[in-house]
Order: sequence, then structure tokens, then C-alpha cells
Amino acid sequence: MIDIYIYFNKYLSVLMAESAACPAFQLGRPRYDQSSFFGRLKHFVEIIDPSTLFVSERRLTECIKLLDEFKHGTLPPGVSDLQLWEAQKVKQAIIHPDTGEKIFMPFRMSGYVPFGTPIVVGLLLPNQTVVSTIFWQWLNQSHNACVNYSNRNATKPTPTSTFLQGYFGAVTSAVSLAVGLNVLIQKANRLSPATRMIIQRLIPFPAVASANICNVGLMRHNELSEGIDVLDENGNILGSSKIAAKHAIMETAFTRVVLPMPIFVLPPIIMSYLEKLPLLQTNRRLLLPIHSLVCLATFSLSLPLAISLFPQMSQIEVSQLEPEIAMATDCKVVTYNKGL
Repeated sequence: MIDIYIYFNKYLSVLMAESAACPAFQLGRPRYDQSSFFGRLKHFVEIIDPSTLFVSERRLTECIKLLDEFKHGTLPPGVSDLQLWEAQKVKQAIIHPDTGEKIFMPFRMSGYVPFGTPIVVGLLLPNQTVVSTIFWQWLNQSHNACVNYSNRNATKPTPTSTFLQGYFGAVTSAVSLAVGLNVLIQKANRLSPATRMIIQRLIPFPAVASANICNVGLMRHNELSEGIDVLDENGNILGSSKIAAKHAIMETAFTRVVLPMPIFVLPPIIMSYLEKLPLLQTNRRLLLPIHSLVCLATFSLSLPLAISLFPQMSQIEVSQLEPEIAMATDCKVVTYNKGL
């Protein structure tokens, strides 16, 4: 399944790469225009490229060295812009931009789809029991919490208690809503078995969407009181802004509501039609593999589309920020790391 996802992502990357010439390399800057949705889409398709999961330690070291040589003006002759962009892509996929540390493979954005698809398949399995519902919702929110932590804005230290609070809040909200809706559906005697089946399959979406909001809000609420760093056009820190933090959390939360929408809505609808096909009526063993492929396809499409709604390094007008920050710079616009 991972091989299929890698091939699909590579094909999408090739199509997008062919649509634009390679621009001059800029260290720390995105290769594609982040002011447009399509530019952000091309950027994030590279960020989530699953081939970066298999980059060796030697290759990562070479990429970091190449970028350092460019930074210090000691770049060997013959190195192309494309090689530099590729090196930056590898570093961005593996190294956290704030901490400078390697992100654990299952919790990288490039690993979100291959490691998350089995969980999605489990969440959408028909005829869920209370125990299985609790298990899959717990596993999903545990994975999401680890991804949130690994890709957070880390410009400010955050106590472990904050992340534990977000984790338990997300698990509690997801499990409570999912179990509650399942109980209500089971008691709805007026619904036909087919209708009940479709509704039960759609239950994971509101449960996961609400839990995602809770997860992001609780795990990052300290940013609202401490603020996050805002940078000028040269990358210099101007100060910590609570207003920028509010924007960052709202943008991330909105993304986490949009992300599961096609993942948990489309597969149940598609499978309700596919299961009526004679092939699947006579070969029930094919249901799980086809269900898994449908989930993989929708997940692969929804992830880059959702996280492309806002640029990771978002911008905000200085006039909207705190007066002390506005007085510290002549810039009209500043940037901040929204987080993923």
C-alpha cells in the first residue's frame, strides 16, 4: 500500500514540477509562490513526499552540508538550483524548523498518510462495537497528538502537562461523541438497516473533527498567553505576539476540520455503491483491500489540499499586532510559523 502511495505522490509531484521552471534557489524560502493556493499545494506535495521517509542518515547529512555551504558562500562549482531545492526539501521533511531535531518517522507529515491510513480503515469498518469504536478513536487521537506535537510551533518551550491535557481532552471528546452517536443510531428503530449502516460509517467524521479542534486548542493554548515569535523580512525575531498565536491556532484548527471531511465522508459513500457490484457480492474477501485503497486515495488527496489552505509561514499585517511589536519595525507585514 505504501508503494502505491509513493508512486501516486511521485506522479503528482512530476506533473507539478513540469508545470513550472526551476527558480533560483533561496535558502529557507519555499520553492513555489506561497501567496497562491496552487503554489502552496505544490509546496506541501513535496513536504509530504513519502520517499523522504527512506532518506538515509548519510543523504540527510549531505543535504544539510550542501545548504550550509550555500549559506556561507562556499558552495562547490557545478551545484544546480534543482539540487539545492531537493536538499532543502529533504531537510524540511525530516528536521523540525524550530528545534533543529529529527522528527520521528511515523509523526512526520510525509508519514501521516502511510501510517494513518490503517487507522482510517479501522475507523470506517462496518458493524463497530463499543469496544472497537473506543479503540480506533483512541488510536487515531494518539497518532494525531503525536503529529501535532512533532510539527508544532516550538519557538517557545511548552510544559509536558499542556500536551497531556490536549491528548486526554481529544481522546475523551472523540470517544464520547463516537460512542454516543453509535448508541443513538442503534436505538433508532425506524431506520432501515442500509440507512443505519451508512450513518454509522459517517459517525467518525464529527467525532474526529470535534476532537481535532479540541486537540489543537488544548495542546497549544499556552501560545495564547505567551505568544509566538513573529519575524521581519530578514528572519529577525521582533517579539512574541498573542494575536499571531490566535491566528495560528485558528488556521490550524480549521485545517484539521477540513482534513477529515473527504477522508471520512467519501469512502462510506463510495463503498456503499461498490459493495452492490456483482464482483464484490461474490468475492467478499476483496472488500477490505478495496476499502483500504479507497481510504488511501481520499487520504492522499485530502492531506495536501487541506494543509495548503494556509501557508506554514503565514503573514500578518503589523498594524494588527500588539503596539510594542508595531513600533519595533518598519515592516508592513511580518511572518510566523503557523505549525502543521
